[in-house]
Amino acid sequence: MRSRHISVVIEASPEAVYDFAADPDSLQHWAAGLASSEVTRSGDVLLVESPMGTVTVRFVAHNDLGVFDHDVTLPSGEIVHNPVRVLAHPDGAEVVFTVRQRDMTDDEFDRDCATVAADLERLNQILTDSYE
Repeated sequence: MRSRHISVVIEASPEAVYDFAADPDSLQHWAAGLASSEVTRSGDVLLVESPMGTVTVRFVAHNDLGVFDHDVTLPSGEIVHNPVRVLAHPDGAEVVFTVRQRDMTDDEFDRDCATVAADLERLNQILTDSYE
C-alpha cells in the first residue's frame, strides 16, 4: 500500500491552525472532501454528510502536539485512519496529511490526493485571509 504526504504551509501560528483545523465545526468550511454540510455530534462521534454518503468521524483528543488524526467510517463499514499533523514552520505552520492508497486504483488514489490538496489549500486561504 502506497502513502503520500500532502502538505501546505500557512502563514499563521501552529496553534491557530490547529485550533481551527481540528475543530469539527470548521470542517464544512475547508474539508469539502469530507464534510459537505454541518457536522452532527453523537457523543464523541461526528456524523457527516460527505461526497461518499453519511460517514462517522472520530478525532483523537485535543492535544498540544498538533495531532488531529481521525478515523472515518465509510457507509460500507470500512474504517479509514487519516494521520494529520500541524507542525511549526519558519513561515508559520505546515499541515501534513497522509493519504494511503488502500484498495484504490492508481487513478482513484491520485483523485483522492488531489481532493486532500484542494482541501488544504482551502484551509490555507481561510486562515491566511483571517490573518491579513
